[in-house]
Amino acid sequence: MTDEEIVGYLDDNGYPPHIVNGGRAGLVARWKQFVNEVEAGYAHNLHNYRNDLDIRGLIRLFALDDEVAEADGRLEGLLVHPEIRVWESSEGSPFWDFGYPRNAGWALRRDLQAEELL
Repeated sequence: MTDEEIVGYLDDNGYPPHIVNGGRAGLVARWKQFVNEVEAGYAHNLHNYRNDLDIRGLIRLFALDDEVAEADGRLEGLLVHPEIRVWESSEGSPFWDFGYPRNAGWALRRDLQAEELL
């Protein structure tokens, strides 16, 4: 998919302007930033966590997996309880939809507990 097609898809499907304007590079950069946040201790709530997982679903949809393979490997090593599905960001059973960061902050832990996922 071309950059123009990606931007068009994002715009047509109602993604916020900062996501649309970032296009391919923005999605890849945001995913890498998310993985860095998880490594440091994810400080956001479950709603934000799921939004971040949706970014990864878009990366898969646009076949950009190779561009985030290194970040994926880092993230996978940070997740605990891979038997618990916390979101459905794309078809199938991608690893990032299962488990949660072992160093999740209080807001994410609170929300996971409220949904009986923790």
